[in-house]
Amino acid sequence: MKRFPTKQLCRAGIIAALYVALTIPLGSFAFGSIGFQIRPAEALTVLPLFYVETIPALYVGCLIANLVTGTLWDVGLGSLASLVAAALTFATGKLLKNSGWSPVVGGIFPVLVNAFVIPLVLIWSGAAYAGYWFMFASLLVTQAVWVYALGIPLYYAVRALRAKGVSAFCDNRTGEPLEAASKN
Repeated sequence: MKRFPTKQLCRAGIIAALYVALTIPLGSFAFGSIGFQIRPAEALTVLPLFYVETIPALYVGCLIANLVTGTLWDVGLGSLASLVAAALTFATGKLLKNSGWSPVVGGIFPVLVNAFVIPLVLIWSGAAYAGYWFMFASLLVTQAVWVYALGIPLYYAVRALRAKGVSAFCDNRTGEPLEAASKN
């Protein structure tokens, strides 16, 4: 098992805490019980494009936030959907080397995985008020809004901070811009 340095562990804890803090105050609006999810924390799902530690961080953050709902299906499957989507997003970042297309392509996974899985969670937990495909379409749209409308600006902000060498956003020890560190 790979061990994370302290900076990565701290970053993972902060991301998990942010996910919870951006989800729980919204109550039932964040859990799709009204047909769509108001969950701005989904913008954080673009962060696996940069950091491997966000994979478990998003899973843990979603798990803790889903504990509020009290449904076994949401805690299990909803959190697992976040884990799978984060792993696929991370793989996209590695494959595309964080080009300009990375947030667009990487954002597809949190949108699609959640759109396919969360309607099942709502149906099995008895919270569904409509059919699977209606809820799929509703979650596809709302998930895309959070991932793309908030996630893409977040992606470019983190990318700019990494390029400037802001230590908290860089994986190198020197804190110098990543391009300069890679030349040395």
